[in-house]
Amino acid sequence: MNLLDDAVSRLERWQFLDAIAEPVRKATHAVVKPRLIRNLLSGIPTGHPLHPVLTDIPIGAWTMASLLDLRGGKASEPAADLLVAAGLLAAVPTAAAGLNDWSDTFGPTGRIGLVHAGLNSAALGLYTASLVARRTGRRGAGCGLALAGLGILTASGYLGGHLSYSKGVKVSHTAYHEGPTDWQDAIAESELDGGEPQLVNLDDIPLLVMRDGGQIVALDNVCTHAGGPLNEGTFEDGCVTCPWHGSKFRLTDGAPVYGPAAAPQPSYETRVQDGRVQVRARV
Repeated sequence: MNLLDDAVSRLERWQFLDAIAEPVRKATHAVVKPRLIRNLLSGIPTGHPLHPVLTDIPIGAWTMASLLDLRGGKASEPAADLLVAAGLLAAVPTAAAGLNDWSDTFGPTGRIGLVHAGLNSAALGLYTASLVARRTGRRGAGCGLALAGLGILTASGYLGGHLSYSKGVKVSHTAYHEGPTDWQDAIAESELDGGEPQLVNLDDIPLLVMRDGGQIVALDNVCTHAGGPLNEGTFEDGCVTCPWHGSKFRLTDGAPVYGPAAAPQPSYETRVQDGRVQVRARV
């Protein structure tokens, strides 16, 4: 294990962070509860998480600002100042989307996310101070504060990458579930007569199969957000709500209706042959 991995592993074991995280998590859930806010910050309109896309804007702006500062010269100063200000503006929605994503993490992942957020907040404070210093004629201090902010942002970015690539935060948990393209037998139609959701394993892929009104529907049973078992969720108004974090999907096509899930739930075509329900992946 290298030094960076060892440091991150130590952070994951800092259980005292849980006491800090829980009230922040509850407050965040209260703020993002309205459907419009939750869905926007989760990335449902685009079908992909919003936070990773937004991070490019402040990071890019602040990096270029420091490059211009290092270059020096009066001609570079207005552009550098503008980039610092632009990064501050872009950091607001970026932080909001990140906080929304973090609020559904727990344990070691939640602890890393809390440190990640803390480092970002420190960088934001340094860049705010940098802009104030620039505007009040203390350019040397402004440049130094920006460089310090960039250093902290780099450390935070490393933790952000760890959350995405090692912990799989906001990575679709059905990314490698490729269902059959030909019709395959799944379950006897009579087993659906009670209206209860049935769990069927098809080529090692767990499927949720049930009647929705007069239609037989089939979805991947693993929630795309964090892998929750949809068959243990709640069913109403033609939708299923994951029991883990409350993501809601339409039963007919798996489209996300309410976050935090951004990716649609894989859905399957169904038909009945000789009293047996058959399914295949939508093509």
